[in-house]
Amino acid sequence: MGEQKDKWKRMIQQFMIGRYGTDPFARFLNVCIIILLVINLLARIRILYWIALAVLFYSYFRMFSKNTSARFLENERYLRLRFQAGEIFQRWKQRAKQTLHYHIYRCPGCGQKIRIPRGKGKVSIHCPKCHKDFIRRS
Repeated sequence: MGEQKDKWKRMIQQFMIGRYGTDPFARFLNVCIIILLVINLLARIRILYWIALAVLFYSYFRMFSKNTSARFLENERYLRLRFQAGEIFQRWKQRAKQTLHYHIYRCPGCGQKIRIPRGKGKVSIHCPKCHKDFIRRS
């Protein structure tokens, strides 16, 4: 039994020589497939099944492709987009965290953003960029 298992393992390894295999983009596509199928199972939206099937075929096409340079570029684009989305999310998270403790006002003269602590009543704000003074409620 063990020899038969090793034979199949060698055959699969031989088949995959020179092929692209899996990467982070392929794993993302597989997660999308699972999500689409679960939503289809719960909501019975038939088009989701066909979309999941198309994504599955695309995922296998990428995995078995011998054009590794094109697949590598696709993965690089995906990683760049994922990084940019992460950066946007981090900015939103930081901004939401700051709004708990600070008001952020724009200077009426130059448009510079100025951060003022909350709960101080009316305060006179001095713009560090254009040196204009204005009053706002914190």
